[in-house]
Amino acid sequence: MTQTSAPLETSQTSAKAPVYWLGRARDGVYLYREFRDTDSKDNPIATALRIMMSQKPLDPQYFTPWQSPKKLAASVSGRNYITVDVSSDAFNTGVDEPTAQLAVQQLVYTATAAAASAGLVDAGQPISVMLLVDGRTSQLAFNRVQLGQLMQRDPAMVAPVWIIDPQEGTEVANGALKVFGRATEPGRAFAWQILRHDGQGARSVYLSGTVTAGNQAGHLGEFTVTVNLPPGDYEVRILPPEDASAAPTSGTSAWDSKGITVKG
Repeated sequence: MTQTSAPLETSQTSAKAPVYWLGRARDGVYLYREFRDTDSKDNPIATALRIMMSQKPLDPQYFTPWQSPKKLAASVSGRNYITVDVSSDAFNTGVDEPTAQLAVQQLVYTATAAAASAGLVDAGQPISVMLLVDGRTSQLAFNRVQLGQLMQRDPAMVAPVWIIDPQEGTEVANGALKVFGRATEPGRAFAWQILRHDGQGARSVYLSGTVTAGNQAGHLGEFTVTVNLPPGDYEVRILPPEDASAAPTSGTSAWDSKGITVKG
């Protein structure tokens, strides 16, 4: 199977910032993306990075090891060279080596996503990021990761599959729900489940099935699932195909999941 990294975000005019987070999945921790509302008129790269470092993700399964910095700046040189300068208080020195590596890539993914989304770079060419700490190169991020070199997206860090839409906490006005997601391996099959909450804290599988990530040019890895749901609270989950019938109480961990509400 062909492996692909998360595609670079396309230029958009809506006031939403693409932000990547660390998320716990069934076999480890990966990078996942959310689009966050912002009315900031500031540099879109710095805006997305400040959200990444200072706010909480919408999805409770996501997290960030960064801390809110006193100083943060970002600029684009030429067409595809991003420089990010952050103060040293942004780093949580209590993280382990794997988390530190992921966190640095979290910054690379978010900076390149924000730049591409704002049309500041040529999305058809590789984008490089230089991370400075208090204006200096060759520093240690999180006291663990050596900086000073140009960095690009590492496809091994991104989640093998995630739900792009709906996002966590979405309210659907009617019962028609379209789930849109993407996998890094085109042609790979996944299971999906819609869990329904009974109001007493219990969950049960309301609908389930399988879907295959697409392999069409321009839509590699994409998939959609459309269902009709009565009013209520639900959880959408993406799992390996062998877990299609797994009960939510079995301890099976999903690749990704989103809580939504269907309004009456």
